[in-house]
Amino acid sequence: MESVSAQVHTAGRVKDLGKAVQFSWPGVYFEGRFRGTGVGVVLDCAAADYDVQVDGSTVATLFTPGDTTHWINGLRDGEHTVRVVKRNDTPGDTSTFGGFLAAPGGAVLSKPAPRDRQIEFIGDSLTVGYGNVSGTRDCNPEQIKRNTNTDMSHGALTAQQLEADYQINGFSGLGMVRNVAGICPDVTYRTYYDRALLNVDGDVWQNPGTWRPQVVVINLGSNDFSDLTPAEPWRPDSLAAAYRTAYGKFLRKLRTRYGLGTTLVAVGFDRNAEHVRQVVEARNDAGDSGVHYWFLDQAGLDFLGCDGHTSAHDDRVIADRLAPFLRSLRTGW
Repeated sequence: MESVSAQVHTAGRVKDLGKAVQFSWPGVYFEGRFRGTGVGVVLDCAAADYDVQVDGSTVATLFTPGDTTHWINGLRDGEHTVRVVKRNDTPGDTSTFGGFLAAPGGAVLSKPAPRDRQIEFIGDSLTVGYGNVSGTRDCNPEQIKRNTNTDMSHGALTAQQLEADYQINGFSGLGMVRNVAGICPDVTYRTYYDRALLNVDGDVWQNPGTWRPQVVVINLGSNDFSDLTPAEPWRPDSLAAAYRTAYGKFLRKLRTRYGLGTTLVAVGFDRNAEHVRQVVEARNDAGDSGVHYWFLDQAGLDFLGCDGHTSAHDDRVIADRLAPFLRSLRTGW
């Protein structure tokens, strides 16, 4: 069998092992083409859930499939597209995808062409789509896993509207300098951002050179400004100052990584909004006109996802607002 990367298109952060690829971030997707009446999806993952889509329609949802080849059979004999997408965030585990197989008499065809546009989404649970398809705020941990669908997150939907490839580099619970309820004080989102495999200390994603996003959307801060606990060293003023400083450094890191041709969009949401606006203003004053502020308006959102997170309805509303904003920017689109 040829290498997985030779037969599938992916924009996600993967570690290429040749006959398989490993990955950790939510929303990573693999797209292929085949001829025949069936296709096999080779997976080794006991932690995450996956949707399998053929010709644009979801034909199977695989819950923690384990080490398996899942077959979709009985299709019309002809050429088809296939897409497998990781639905949820499992940062403590590494997932493995071994490519697609054709049913007897068929063949895996050349991979789909990459899209011309690329968007990277950086954030926390709101970016992941945490519990967005639950229909209720009351969820136990198992229900959160089953009802998180990153493929229906506002980032994925925005990219779909803009016909763009995308990465959803979201990590629930983490912030720029502080995490929700003060958990895990020794790490932040920035600890993990450079990684492909989140649970491997020191791992660094090797960009194959094909990931050059025209737009990067950053939405970090909801967890930073969640209620302080008495045991934490932070005070509101010191937290806000540290947040603004770290945010400014993170934007400079992204600018260095992707160059002046990439538009950076910093999202203001809830209690972080004014601080984000100030950070963007400071970057603009320093001569970087490619950094933009976007306010995530909560009007019309029901927050019926698990634990009061945005719902699938909300994700559609947000995407319908974000996509036109991104279209309005000077991205070359």
